[in-house]
Amino acid sequence: MNNKFQGMMHAELDRLEKEGLSLRIRTLDSEQGPACTIDGKYVVNLAANNYLGIIARKDVKEAAKKAIDEFGVGSGAVKTIIGNTRLIVDGEKKLAKFKEVEDVLMYQGGLTANSGTIPALVHDGDLIFSDELNHASIIDGCRLSKAKIVPFKHCDIASLEEKIKEYESEPGTKMVITDGVFSMDGDIAPLPDIVEVAKRHGAVTMVDDAHGEGVLGDHGRGIVNHFHLEGEVDVEVGTMSKAFGVVGGYVAGTHTLVEYLKNKSRTILFSSTITPADAGAILKVIDILTESDDLVHKLWENAAYFKAKMKAYGFDTWRSETPITPIIIGDGQLAKNLSARLFEKGVFAQSLGFPTVPKGLARIRCMLCSTHTKEQLDFAADMFRESALELGILKS
Repeated sequence: MNNKFQGMMHAELDRLEKEGLSLRIRTLDSEQGPACTIDGKYVVNLAANNYLGIIARKDVKEAAKKAIDEFGVGSGAVKTIIGNTRLIVDGEKKLAKFKEVEDVLMYQGGLTANSGTIPALVHDGDLIFSDELNHASIIDGCRLSKAKIVPFKHCDIASLEEKIKEYESEPGTKMVITDGVFSMDGDIAPLPDIVEVAKRHGAVTMVDDAHGEGVLGDHGRGIVNHFHLEGEVDVEVGTMSKAFGVVGGYVAGTHTLVEYLKNKSRTILFSSTITPADAGAILKVIDILTESDDLVHKLWENAAYFKAKMKAYGFDTWRSETPITPIIIGDGQLAKNLSARLFEKGVFAQSLGFPTVPKGLARIRCMLCSTHTKEQLDFAADMFRESALELGILKS
């Protein structure tokens, strides 16, 4: 054992603990829902990305069980060998119809979609214009591509235009990449303006709709539908691990894009596909969303209700425009203490600090879902106020 190496890790863990940045991974002891048992304690759950309450839905679970009975528990190989089950093929076709695109390619997750797609499309000598607050999976995909990365100010169209003009004479492909909904702040990218600027300068557009899928647009079709930009965005990436409640990712676009990625994307070529259970569940979720918009409407109703209550209590919900509701605390250790106090009182809401969010903007991120009851939201808000008063975050 290398003692110097062990010492380096211990020192870093000590630093994280002193600065209130160390992570505690809790254990779910029950089926996940708007309230559930975590580390043996029954709590109102404000931490999950389970926007539509799909994880615990009986008909989705039945679809997953049926898929296992028919196809087994695993994929057995990468997509290009023998891992591409009929369920995946059917899911891609159904999702393409739902997203109103020519074709869809399913990945193992949103992270592998980004890390496999970006390096396949841009390379050394190309340029990527990336929103400075883009998700880590986008950043990693950009780095893997070896293209030059040019960050622009968050959701700032003037900054994007300025950066593109600065590199106007550079050869190679130019790609503009943005999150659709930003996961830490809950704000929405100005996608129509981004598309307009990109088109004017001959750039490719890519949006990661991880937190928009099942949340924005008609029946939860996402940010492209929300802004009526069908056919205008070159590459749309999404995940099934949030509103869809399972595991998986996708890239949506033209048939040519999908065929290209089947041949060029390393996370398609060198990693096994999603399981039959996930594929079967995805098919059912698309049916649910296609048939009714009720879950999406209820999600937004709950988000508006909770935000109004928290603002009335004096909390800062930052620039959120979606059910992602950050409660800005500022100090990382104080945010961590608030999260711990809330858990003691029966509310699970995680603190987030640097480097996940900028220094001085530590927060508790509250994630609303369509299955929260008004009573649960009232209880959570009241416990926030009570705990914040006890810790001196709010003044009575």
